[in-house]
Amino acid sequence: MNKQVLAITDRIIERSKETRAAYLKKIEHEKSTTVHRANLSCGNLAHGFAACSKQEKDVLRGINHSDIAIVSAYNDMLSAHQPYETYPEVIKEAVAETGGVAQFAGGVPAMCDGVTQGQPGMDLSLMSRDVIAMSSAVALSHNMFDGALMLGICDKIVPGLLIASMTFGHLPTVFVPAGPMPSGIPNKEKARVRQQFAKGEIGEDELLEAESASYHTAGTCTFFGTANSNQLVVEVMGLHLPGASFIPPNTQLREELTKAAARQVTRLTQQSGNYMPVGKMINEKSIVNAIVALLATGGSTNLTMHIIAFARAAGIIINFQDFNDLSNAVPLITRIYPNGHADVNHFQQSGGMALLFKELLGAGLLHPDVETICGPGLERYTKQPEIVDGKLQWVDSTDVSGDPEVIATTKSPFKPDGGLKVLKGNLGTSVLKTSSLREGSFVIKAPAVVFEDQHELDAAFKAGELEKDFVAVVRFQGPKARGMPELHKLTPPLGVLQDKGFKVALVTDGRMSGASGKVPAAIHLCPEALDGGTIAKIQNGDMLLVDGEKGELVLLVDEAELAARDNATFQVNGHHQGMGRELFGFMRRNLSTADTGACSLFDEGSTL
Repeated sequence: MNKQVLAITDRIIERSKETRAAYLKKIEHEKSTTVHRANLSCGNLAHGFAACSKQEKDVLRGINHSDIAIVSAYNDMLSAHQPYETYPEVIKEAVAETGGVAQFAGGVPAMCDGVTQGQPGMDLSLMSRDVIAMSSAVALSHNMFDGALMLGICDKIVPGLLIASMTFGHLPTVFVPAGPMPSGIPNKEKARVRQQFAKGEIGEDELLEAESASYHTAGTCTFFGTANSNQLVVEVMGLHLPGASFIPPNTQLREELTKAAARQVTRLTQQSGNYMPVGKMINEKSIVNAIVALLATGGSTNLTMHIIAFARAAGIIINFQDFNDLSNAVPLITRIYPNGHADVNHFQQSGGMALLFKELLGAGLLHPDVETICGPGLERYTKQPEIVDGKLQWVDSTDVSGDPEVIATTKSPFKPDGGLKVLKGNLGTSVLKTSSLREGSFVIKAPAVVFEDQHELDAAFKAGELEKDFVAVVRFQGPKARGMPELHKLTPPLGVLQDKGFKVALVTDGRMSGASGKVPAAIHLCPEALDGGTIAKIQNGDMLLVDGEKGELVLLVDEAELAARDNATFQVNGHHQGMGRELFGFMRRNLSTADTGACSLFDEGSTL
């Protein structure tokens, strides 16, 4: 094992000693020595299987076979989740073949950041993760179930399902992906068209045509944003079947993997004699593996918060510094848009997850001695699934990248580090994604231009007021102020200005899209403006230093002058009303800081 990775893992284990012990004690208390429905009264059980067939009722009356919960994020508006429409029946048949029963326990909302970017609904995006976790908890709270299948793909859905899974850590749990859509127009071309629109060179008809050619059918968006980063992280933690993450929907291989996942969870229940609850399966080493893989592939910065949140649900305490230090130890070995020209389909064709596992294991960057849904160790994950003679099998995968411009080796990486830097200074602590930054843009020292809404910056850009070197400060976007919406609308104008040769950067207590990275962006700044963060004292013209090499974020203003300044006041301006935002005040007020997961679900008085 890599010595740096080992040392960071050891400090996480030590830091988490008390909370992890309390968590394991909790899930031990919640497990059952028999089927969970045996704890129900006759009236409880009658309600629980009232809608089942006679055959299913006969199974559920006994204590020899498992009842598996299906929790799904299906809806037919969002391309990534539309394929889940047919999964419940496929799963039920597969579980029935094992002698068990599968019941659709509950649906969870699935919100698409692509639909809500720059819209009022984006203010609900991050909080939807906690709603999904709570919705899943309601689904599993009937205590009918001996295992769970989690069906989810995108940005907040998978982290929410993971928080719920860790909360119900006494249940064996398998995650079931649906796969990416076929490649549309190249992501680089899509970005070019967006910048053309931002410059006024084309109209909405041309823009819509390009967007529709990119997002064109069922399946996950193909760029390496948060959705596909989720899938990679879940597989590396051993919660997917090997190689399941990036198999396209509506194919025989995809359906056979879904059936196999349904059968696999029944092999992990108490009744199987091979009990492996997910809360015990996922440990500190599993979480470190997830971070390593995220960094090695230049994945979404949103996962910095999500991994912290779902790790905490399992009693494991992660912080931004862990990401920073692991990034120093882990080389960047993939180029997937926005870190390169390829999409996830090209990544899959170049060797995909099996080759990624081989490279990281071979370099001692992943802990091999972890539990997975397929048993102990990660060796199985170096093989890839195929249909051979009509049956699903896992076969040896390539040892050599099919495209060295997409997947490199740890010995000859694209970058020596994982492309994530934690910045610290008198403004607080923030995260900077460096994996897709251009040479010469790692250090920006320029005067501040202050905004309190991304639309204000867009208006200033269109008015020609930003033709200069500057650091855009977009504040009052943090968890407590706005619910931490993604500021995706900033990407095209800042990219245009960068292309013109101006030195530009962003500092914000909000988030950027998981597909961002071209412009240096110090994001997730803590403390946020509404919590009294120094970002609330910045004035137009103040000099700012964003240093992605030394890890510094500094407001270059005399300390005495800074101390004499008042903080700017948050102007709500209707941001807490409309599009359902008025319903989320209780959650918004209770969100923790970004560096603790921006989560509302952990009671300060609890062991977690």
